[in-house]
Amino acid sequence: MFNLPENNIHLSAQAGNKEQAIELAAKALEQAGYVESGYLQGMLGRELQTSTFLGNGIAIPHGTLETRNMVKNTGVQIFQFPQGIEWGDGNIAYVVIGIAARSDEHLALLRQLTHVLGDEDTAAKLATLQDAKKFRAILMGEDDEFAVKTENISLDVDTQSLLTLVAINAGKLEQQSAVENSFVSDVIASPALPLGNGLWVTDSPLGNLKNALAFSRAKNAFSVNGKNVQGVVTVSAKDDAVNETLARLLSEQVQQTLLAGNAEKIIAALNGIQAEQAVTAEQVTTQAVPAAGTVIGTFTLRNENGLHARPCANLVNLVKKFDAKITVENITRGTAAVSAKSLMKVVALGVTQGHRLRFVAEGAQAQQAIEAIAKEIAAGLGEPVSAVPPAEPDTIEVANPATPEVEQPKSDSIEAVFVINNENGLHARPAATLVNEVKKYNASVAVRNLDRDGGLVSAKSMMKIVALGATKGSRLHFVATGEEAQQAIDGIGAAIAAGLGE
Repeated sequence: MFNLPENNIHLSAQAGNKEQAIELAAKALEQAGYVESGYLQGMLGRELQTSTFLGNGIAIPHGTLETRNMVKNTGVQIFQFPQGIEWGDGNIAYVVIGIAARSDEHLALLRQLTHVLGDEDTAAKLATLQDAKKFRAILMGEDDEFAVKTENISLDVDTQSLLTLVAINAGKLEQQSAVENSFVSDVIASPALPLGNGLWVTDSPLGNLKNALAFSRAKNAFSVNGKNVQGVVTVSAKDDAVNETLARLLSEQVQQTLLAGNAEKIIAALNGIQAEQAVTAEQVTTQAVPAAGTVIGTFTLRNENGLHARPCANLVNLVKKFDAKITVENITRGTAAVSAKSLMKVVALGVTQGHRLRFVAEGAQAQQAIEAIAKEIAAGLGEPVSAVPPAEPDTIEVANPATPEVEQPKSDSIEAVFVINNENGLHARPAATLVNEVKKYNASVAVRNLDRDGGLVSAKSMMKIVALGATKGSRLHFVATGEEAQQAIDGIGAAIAAGLGE
């Protein structure tokens, strides 16, 4: 969370062009003590390198790498231009956010901003709103009006694990800064409560930062301890503003909509509006098995300053050249997959040096696209890269519908099967201990639960480890490749034998 004083918001501002708008933002940053004199030249220089227009009428001018030493404190100055400012290439900016940030602090700031500004209706509202207090509340995600968001609905999840549905929901809430890590750990470790008709509910008293709700529905119903499961609702409740929505969950009609309706109808039912008024479902994420011919690339970002505006723009411009649907997720942060052709969404992934990115491409030019992305990421996307080799090798593969997970054992891999002896299985604490052990080694490590259906997943992802649903007696199959593969397997075996901290 970053501090945004109300007097840093300037409504109904006037400027004749982009340069004047940037000058207003730079002057305000300087007067507020965020930057030294001369930062304006860095902001103008950044625009010459690449446009800072994000989409939805939002621009985020900021300085260059060379002017970061002029930043005294991280902060923003926000200017609203109801008449609109031409920002180049036919783009019109209505909200201009001047940013002063040292190091990679701006990435956390942008993640918080973009999860709000990525919504077209919200951005349009901010373009004309004349109440600074309300403007700030919306921007900070503190608006009293509560509504379920389309991006929080996940349908056709290919799983028969209740824990997987809970983990998907918790991950979405964390990605949107609605909850803290304590919420995620607690809600995954706590038992879900049956609501009836195959619906379950999870929540946590810990780490609620904002009111939010996420819903995941499995492709097919399954049974847990003799009870039917198909959908899970996970709730972050900061105050009573969510109560009206929760009350709707008791309605038989709403429950049926959650179990059988499309995303548009689900949003309408949860928000208490007519279906014809509901938002469209273009951004709904699914966890379906990749189609045959899908090309998957997993790469390590080498850029010394992460994916800020310029390398992001270079990446997006590259991706747009290909006739293929391409998504990307930040594996290191456990984010959901987003369109790799959206500058705003790629920036919001919060990618810093060393993070692992997973690209999935479908279409006529899928292979060419992934190969081009691999080449450009290795080259730094137009910026300096680290000379230190990445801990995990880059990989490109064609997905097999019968084995949907990312990796398969290689001929030079080290494999082992270990039995979990923890009384309560791999809940949050032992899972975290296991992940921390795996991360010690210069090796790529994947794991599968031999007692459940499913392929290999990264053993360096806490969310994926928990989602394995490992209980006492579960057999986990580990596959390690790389320089320290044997050491990794030995260390994992020792850690499991010692009880993973329990």
